[in-house]
Amino acid sequence: MNIGVCYFPEHWPDERMTSDIEQIAETGIEYVRMGEFAWSRLEPEPGEYDFEWLERAVSLIGDHGMQAVLCTPTATPPKWLVDEYPQILQEEDDGTTRHYGGRRHYCYNSPVYRRESRRIVERLAERFADDPAVAGWQTDNEYGCHGTIRCYCDDCASAFRTWLREQYGDIETLCDSWGTAFWSQDLDSFAQVDPPRHTAANHHPSRLLDYYRFSSDSVVSYNREQTEILREANDDWFVTHNCMAHFDALDAYDLAADLDFASWDSYPTGHVQAERDETTPDQYRAGDPDQLGLDHDIYRSATGEPLWVMEQQPGDINWPPYSPQPADGAMHLWAHYATAHGADVVSYFRWRQCRMGQEQYHSGLLSWDGSRDAGYRDAAQAAANFDGFRRTVVDDGLAVPDADVALLHSYENLWALAIEANTPDFDYWDHLETYYRALRERSTTVDVVPPTADLDGYDAVVASTLYLADDDLGRHLDAYAESGGELLVTMRSGLKDPHNKLHDGPQPGPLRDLVGADVKQFESVPAALESEVVYDDRRFDCRVWNEWLAPAEGTEVLGRFEGERADGEAAITHAELGDGSVTYVGTWPDADLAGALVDDLLDRAGVATTAPLPEQVRLAHRDGLTWIANFRDEPLSVTAPGDATWYLGGDEIDAFDVAVTDAEPTTIAVQE
Repeated sequence: MNIGVCYFPEHWPDERMTSDIEQIAETGIEYVRMGEFAWSRLEPEPGEYDFEWLERAVSLIGDHGMQAVLCTPTATPPKWLVDEYPQILQEEDDGTTRHYGGRRHYCYNSPVYRRESRRIVERLAERFADDPAVAGWQTDNEYGCHGTIRCYCDDCASAFRTWLREQYGDIETLCDSWGTAFWSQDLDSFAQVDPPRHTAANHHPSRLLDYYRFSSDSVVSYNREQTEILREANDDWFVTHNCMAHFDALDAYDLAADLDFASWDSYPTGHVQAERDETTPDQYRAGDPDQLGLDHDIYRSATGEPLWVMEQQPGDINWPPYSPQPADGAMHLWAHYATAHGADVVSYFRWRQCRMGQEQYHSGLLSWDGSRDAGYRDAAQAAANFDGFRRTVVDDGLAVPDADVALLHSYENLWALAIEANTPDFDYWDHLETYYRALRERSTTVDVVPPTADLDGYDAVVASTLYLADDDLGRHLDAYAESGGELLVTMRSGLKDPHNKLHDGPQPGPLRDLVGADVKQFESVPAALESEVVYDDRRFDCRVWNEWLAPAEGTEVLGRFEGERADGEAAITHAELGDGSVTYVGTWPDADLAGALVDDLLDRAGVATTAPLPEQVRLAHRDGLTWIANFRDEPLSVTAPGDATWYLGGDEIDAFDVAVTDAEPTTIAVQE
């Protein structure tokens, strides 16, 4: 339970460093992150290194009892490197070069850039290997930001061919797996395979999916080179990377395999605008707790270790459509909410608002003139809270949140569905959040894991859109249900094989025995043709996608469509399987239907819940403590057992504020 800050000494006069670091320490901050964009200052000319300023900063940080988190500076190759090796630059699918002038303009598959990256990382690791003030490292910065995971240059073409050869062995197997007979796309050799560059019509979906896999693997491989160098220099260092919110193009589970823990960058009032068609006034001021919670839970679950928020929004920010000032206390609320979901460190970005460059409208804990901004007060308050908790409640740290429920989440399914969404209204993240929101509305702790994860420890599993499925996945989920697990599988599951081709048999393909039903027909549904679903004698709205189900013998129909072409068709089925059961939901439920489905799932699984919470109010439980987070612009009253201890706040919680108690969530009642 610590607070950190991102600091850029290279942006300010040298004489300011001493007072800056002294003020940072006075704020109660424990960790100071530095160096992620500083290559041109660390190596101003080829082979000429200047680490003195960074060494001085690290030394001052240690002198003040704090710890430094250093970053490899590879997100911003300097101009001299680009001029000497222009082939390191990325290319877009139409051949346009992504030139120097911003950041993230390098290609992960450039042999030259990999060599240069290793060189600068080795020099930095060697220089700081014995410095006790350095706690660990962040590799690079926000892999893929600005749409930079996928490059289409000649180096990527060569690397893609090698990747395919390793995956398929021979070109005949590739052609058969992809189905290249369509549109005369047969190939005679791997040398004929190019990246999916700009073309007149859509690319083959199998080719695209493999290119997305290859591109993600390229980042994972690039990152692994850096982690190995850092660990070889000092195996006591931690190594992490700062991922992003709801980020599509990089498989975070694969990346996390090489990290000690995962980190991510949290900007609640920006992300809610990026991910929502409509943003409420409360969300403009504090964000959406379920959108935040889902990202916390993905990155915590990716390693099974406590996560870090490496960049926490400190105030107003420069990049969303609108940048209202966060609510009074929001930055304090976010720190606690992250901790409740498994964060051990929340690091604010940045210490001081910059007077130059592309982020001048991005606030810091201090304003550009050095005065304290609103974020400073909130960060100092959070630091004081956490210090008090460490001294009186959790001096040996907090365990990772213990989840009874898993939500299955897959980047490959996300990619494949984006390639052929078959409707402008289908969004993988939105559908995932439909069920995540229903679970969190009932104060259920959730692990977000890939479909292949070990599920033995979960009482219930929600499998969201298992679009790509094979026999191994069917057996894996079968074993979970047979042994007593309660499984809910959602629409568009089992339609394709892992190569993004339709199965020979009817949907859900290799999941048919698991689900106990076939999909007779499906349709994407515009708003003008939307029907309803009758479930448990209640009528609910559904949207976007309808599947008409044909239940097998012994499978119960729990819900049917009412209205339009699907009228009377089975929409929701339930099948007993061994000691457990499987529910299949063949539509996109509205919030009320999702809640009803989750209620029944958790009841069958014996998972205790609260009554559904009000919008923008959430309870989160970690290691014997419950955080009551109020993300709305009105106070909140709760009722807790009389013997509950309040470690922060009490049963009256102000707008955009938080309270912490030792009462179990199921014993707490929230008053509307």
